[in-house]
Amino acid sequence: MSWPQYLLTYFILLVLSAGQWLIYAEYMDFGTMPIEYIFGMLGYWALVSAAFTVITHRQIQNRFDKPVRRLSTAAKAVAEGDFSVYVEPFHTADKYDYMDVMFEDFNKMVQELGSIETLTNDFIANVSHEIKTPLSIIQNYAAVLQKDSLAPEQRKEYSQTIITASARLNTLVANILRLNKLDNQDFHLPAQPYDVCRQLCDCALQFEDLWEKKGITFIADIEDKALLCADEGMIEIVWHNLLSNALKFTESGGTVTLTQSSEPDRIAVAVADTGCGMDEGTMRRIFDKFYQGDSSRSGEGNGLGLALAHKIVTRLGGDISVRSQPKAGSTFTVTLPLNC
Repeated sequence: MSWPQYLLTYFILLVLSAGQWLIYAEYMDFGTMPIEYIFGMLGYWALVSAAFTVITHRQIQNRFDKPVRRLSTAAKAVAEGDFSVYVEPFHTADKYDYMDVMFEDFNKMVQELGSIETLTNDFIANVSHEIKTPLSIIQNYAAVLQKDSLAPEQRKEYSQTIITASARLNTLVANILRLNKLDNQDFHLPAQPYDVCRQLCDCALQFEDLWEKKGITFIADIEDKALLCADEGMIEIVWHNLLSNALKFTESGGTVTLTQSSEPDRIAVAVADTGCGMDEGTMRRIFDKFYQGDSSRSGEGNGLGLALAHKIVTRLGGDISVRSQPKAGSTFTVTLPLNC
């Protein structure tokens, strides 16, 4: 109990009591009132003030002080890195007051922070692993190249291996920077439209040598021209990743089909293959960073391509989806608003 609070309460009650006496003075003569009665009334109001102060203090402590202290302790634990903190509400869900709602919001915030912390740790671990692999290759083969007894053919082969590992490392770093740019900066659309059909043709022709080498039939069904207002360089990354994956996972003799169609306000682009396909679990995670569904081909990529494509498409207000079945191929479909 706070003495200042008690004295203030006592003073207020005395003032109210004095006001009551002034009203009664019109009808009663307080001059004949015994002094014991007056002191008794003062003692009575002193007890009432004490009871009121104790009850009020208890109410404040139970309704405000204790919850705020619990919340403060939990916040301090979260600030020190403990994201397993959970603050139990005082009431059941059907009787929540605003403090219970605050606790629930705090718990949701901690849960989100914990998820972000987990994603950050996983991202760092994956980046470290992906960078470590090509660096180890470069270091090992560079050490072998220092041998004078190495045959010219082997020297050329090892040099090419270093170049390939360096290119893979460069692609990884470039994709990480692009993802970071999309996550942390505004994504503005250019004012000038461009022909997305021409872009699809140019992108597909970059893989002509690959599909001919693997004996894959490539089919393109696209319009003569379709204008799209978007970042042309970013959109090219989407088509490049989808076509690259389709050709990578399609065996010799298979087929990859590129289809494009237009609606009044949107365009749709689909890349279908007759490759190994995916199960439900893989499709749920296929757009996650560093996730690679086919571990046997993990050395051919870094698991960032589809994550980057998904980020670009969604930031442009579009949608990217996948249909697939194991051993029955996959179809990735991208829809984008024209914005023109």
